[in-house]
Amino acid sequence: MPAFSRFTALAQSLPPTVPFVGPETQERARGESFIARLGANESGFGPAPSVIQTITREAELCWRYGDSESHDLRHALAAHLGLGADNLVVGEGIDGLLGLLARLIVEPGTSVVTSLGAYPTFNFHVSGFGGKLVTVPYREDREDLDALLAAARREDAALVYLSNPDNPMGTWHSADDIVAFARALPETTLLALDEAYGETAPAAALPEIATLADMPNVLRFRTFSKAYGLAGQRVGYVIGVAETVSMFHRVRNHFGVNRLGQSAALAALADQAWLADVVDRVVKARDRISAIGRSHGFKPIPSATNFVTLDCGAGVERAKMILDELAKRGVFIRMPSVAPLNRCIRVSTGPEAELAIFESILAEVMTDIG
Repeated sequence: MPAFSRFTALAQSLPPTVPFVGPETQERARGESFIARLGANESGFGPAPSVIQTITREAELCWRYGDSESHDLRHALAAHLGLGADNLVVGEGIDGLLGLLARLIVEPGTSVVTSLGAYPTFNFHVSGFGGKLVTVPYREDREDLDALLAAARREDAALVYLSNPDNPMGTWHSADDIVAFARALPETTLLALDEAYGETAPAAALPEIATLADMPNVLRFRTFSKAYGLAGQRVGYVIGVAETVSMFHRVRNHFGVNRLGQSAALAALADQAWLADVVDRVVKARDRISAIGRSHGFKPIPSATNFVTLDCGAGVERAKMILDELAKRGVFIRMPSVAPLNRCIRVSTGPEAELAIFESILAEVMTDIG
C-alpha cells in the first residue's frame, strides 16, 4: 500500500535516517542482551540515591503533566549558575533542544557549519529542515576551530555547531580558545556550543558563564544525561542571552519535559557530592580503559568525557572487526563514523565489573583476530 500522498517534498526526499542504532535494537537483532553496556556514554554509575528516592516519591503523581515552564528547575539552575531564570530554557535533552534550534533558524538552503564526523543528531535535525550542511575535517583528532571559523565566514552560515569536550573523540579546546572562536564569528552566525560532557572536563576547558553571557549569538547546551546519570529522563537546558533564549518558547513542546524528569533533575542538581563522586569514578575508569587499550597496542586519545576513544592502529576495517566481534560476545561499544576517526573504537566509562568483562572479552577477540 502506498504512503499518504501529502507529505512535504522535503520529507519525501530524505532517507529514513537513524543517527544512532540503540543497544536495544541490537539486542533484538542478536536475540539476547549485552552483558556489558559501554557504548552509549550513559552513566553506568547511575543517579544519586537521593534522586532515586525522589523519583520513587514522585512516581504516584506521574499521572500529572510536568510544569510547562519547568519553573523550579530553571530557577534552581539559575541560582547554581549565577544567572537569571530568563537566561535558561529546559527541554527534552540536548537532542530535543537542537531540534528546536534547527526549527528556529534553518530553512531550505540555510548554510550550517559543523565538523565532519561530529554529533550526527545535529545533522539529522538540520537536514530535516532542508539546511545546507557544510563540514570541515578534524585536525589531530580535535574539531578544527580555524577551519570552522573560515567556513562560517565563507558560507555566511546562520549556525555553527561545536562540541567541547568533543563527541566522538573526547578531545577538547581551552576555554580561552572557545571564547576567542565565539567572538570571532560574525554576529549573524549563531554558535551552538554543546557542553554535554562539561562536568567531566577540566575546569580550563569551560568558559566561565559570565564570559559569554553578553553574546546574543551564543547558546550553550547542557544536560542531565551524562554525569548526573539521567539519560532516560531526557532533561537538558540551554544557556544564553534572555532575548535569544526566549525564542525557544515560540516553538517548544510546552509539556515535553516530564514531571519525573523535572523532579529528578532538581534532586540531582542539589546533590553535588554525588556528582563529584561520579566524576572521580569517571576519571579512574578512563585510566582503566586506557590501560586496557594500551595492553593491546591501542593508543588511547586523552579524554575529557565519560568515554575513551582508542586508536586501533589501522583502518576502519580492523576497528569495525573489533567492534563486531565484541558485540557477538555481548559487549556493546561504538566507533566514530567517518575517516580518519573511524580507525578507532569508543568505550564508555562504567563500573569495574563491566570494565572487567570488556577487558576479558577484548583479550579473546584480539587473540582470535590476531
